[in-house]
Amino acid sequence: MSQPYSNPGAVPPGLEYLTQIDQILIHQKIEAIIGFETNNQYEIKNSMGQIIYNAKEINDCCARDCYGSLRSFELKIKNNMDREVMHLIRPFRCTSCCCPCYLQEMEVQAPPGNTIGYISQDWHMFKPKFSIYDMSKTKVLSIEGPLWAIKCSGDVDFEVQGKDGHPVGRISKQWSGHIKEGLTDSDNFGINFPMDLDVRMKAVLMGACFLIDYMLFEGTSGSGQRICVLC
Repeated sequence: MSQPYSNPGAVPPGLEYLTQIDQILIHQKIEAIIGFETNNQYEIKNSMGQIIYNAKEINDCCARDCYGSLRSFELKIKNNMDREVMHLIRPFRCTSCCCPCYLQEMEVQAPPGNTIGYISQDWHMFKPKFSIYDMSKTKVLSIEGPLWAIKCSGDVDFEVQGKDGHPVGRISKQWSGHIKEGLTDSDNFGINFPMDLDVRMKAVLMGACFLIDYMLFEGTSGSGQRICVLC
């Protein structure tokens, strides 16, 4: 149960740095190629490559091995002082575009216990689409991906749109090369958004990036497996 934050209009503690930037880089740490999943870990960096946060999945081996990329999980995001500043919660949901109900969603808390927004998958036959909501579940932004979210090479872009439908940012799955893409499920992302965007929405877009990674690019290490948006 989320606890009320004493000043919902203020910047959540630990996210002050996000007010100064318009780009975030997320690098997943390379997993050992040993044939089974481990808890995902990420480095979150600024445009100069300096680490500003670290993220680690909280899960158990049964969920990882039995449910793979469909697994529910919680993700702890800590600053460089090892203080948790964000907490992401993804329940178990369906990813089939053939089923318009029980689709993917994620809750974003900052600080932990205080919900600042939600990401919900929108049903579409051919494209990955998402809605971004604030703490009161008012829709603020939309995300729309390409017809095919998998390319043999090159970046994959997901456009962030405002209420009027015009682009205001982008989440990009960055191509890492044939060897890394084929042998591991370690992915790199870039997030671009307006400098003056509400810092809480910047944090929720970060959560959306993690959800996109698990839904569309998470596979079994060593197999090169990826989940297609049409599956």
